[in-house]
Amino acid sequence: MTQAVRHHQHFINNRTRPASGGQTIEVIDPSSGESLGTLARGTAADIDSAVCAARAAYEKVWRATSALERSRILYRWSQIVADHAEELARLECLDTGKPMRQARGDATALARYFEFYAGAADKLHGQTIPYQEGYTVLTIREPHGVTGHIVPWNYPMQIFGRSVGAALAAGNACVVKPAEDACLSLLRAAELAAEAGLPEGVLNIVTGLGTEAGAALAAHPGIDHVSFTGSTATGTLVAQAAAAHHCPVTLELGGKSPQLVFADADLEAALPVLVGAIIQNGGQTCSAGSRVLVEKSIAAEVTRQLAQRFSALVAGPGLQDLDLGPLISARQHQRVALLLEDGLATGARVAAEGSIAAQAPAGGFYQKPVLLAELPSEHRLITEEVFGPVLAVQSFQDEAEAVSLANATPYGLVAGVWTRDGGRQLRLARRIQSGQVFINNYGAGGGVELPFGGVKHSGYGREKGFEALYGFTCLKTVAIHHG
Repeated sequence: MTQAVRHHQHFINNRTRPASGGQTIEVIDPSSGESLGTLARGTAADIDSAVCAARAAYEKVWRATSALERSRILYRWSQIVADHAEELARLECLDTGKPMRQARGDATALARYFEFYAGAADKLHGQTIPYQEGYTVLTIREPHGVTGHIVPWNYPMQIFGRSVGAALAAGNACVVKPAEDACLSLLRAAELAAEAGLPEGVLNIVTGLGTEAGAALAAHPGIDHVSFTGSTATGTLVAQAAAAHHCPVTLELGGKSPQLVFADADLEAALPVLVGAIIQNGGQTCSAGSRVLVEKSIAAEVTRQLAQRFSALVAGPGLQDLDLGPLISARQHQRVALLLEDGLATGARVAAEGSIAAQAPAGGFYQKPVLLAELPSEHRLITEEVFGPVLAVQSFQDEAEAVSLANATPYGLVAGVWTRDGGRQLRLARRIQSGQVFINNYGAGGGVELPFGGVKHSGYGREKGFEALYGFTCLKTVAIHHG
């Protein structure tokens, strides 16, 4: 066993609580396939209890709590999270399989999100609007009330931090449904919130299956705004359920993000980033750089150098801190394997692949990193999100073709452009259909200050930065006629 088995419960009103129906879900360590314990299997009844707790806390306490006091609570939470960063990172590593250094980075980011939104809470200002003589018109930003947060399994701490941190700073009370594959770090973070002085009922976590607890949260009439991060298909269901009671939704969905490499690019700087952007978290990242588009004159050389780097990559247990860990579950492992099998049967060619560490447990969900040689634009490994460590290479003749290829998928989340030409940098930043475009970098270090979200099938609304605060508020206009 990886660690002592634990039975984890919901967190409602600052207290743990079993599922109303008494059912549980087994927690599996993806590095070994062994059990880490159980989770409460929440139902609609549990979601209703959490929403009622959040509503009571919002109406009786949180809406009357000053922005300054919200700021101080969030700041205390950020400091407590930082003090427990190693504990949280270990939970994340065991729960998701990601290497420890990445889990430590996620714990640091969680603390930083709370720190950032602590500093922003009392700076969420309205405006005055010049209007007709005899009027004073102003706008006020008010919280929605009770917000629902459906958090995925790939970056539980980071996505929890950027959505819940912003929602609380804006004055909302929250109900969170984490993915059933990764709940442990969030349940512990909620306990730390209570230590920081967050009032009872302001933050509630209900664990369970997406089709049960998640669906109930999206459809609950007591939820005033839903934040969802996950697949495009599930995002559509969430939006439809919320629309039944006219509830606004922020959707951060899938991606098939390109990195465009021109002949004048600094390859020494680009190559490690091209590799890192697809093996980060085992490729299980919505913003993964899963396509490399290379100018034809250097395509063979770039592919050769990528192949060398891929051949040296090793997957293994998260606690061993290798290049990448396992995939999250047996289901995800099988999905990636079938996509690759189908891709190879329909013309894809493997240019290089990494390896699985000899000491990796046989029950772990490991996938070798795979580099695929030139693929046509219509191939499913170019158009579909794999969500695994699979990188596809394509080549282009000129700037126009590069833009056409970059935009030739249903997604539009992130893109990277590698070129020294300043004019081209600005042209492509405008022409690529994407929520974020990075020039001569990819991700900019993941800064919490940088608005994040997509276009097309990658979703709508923005998380991170001040834009997230705006999304978690309603704008009210007040017009005063004083003559």
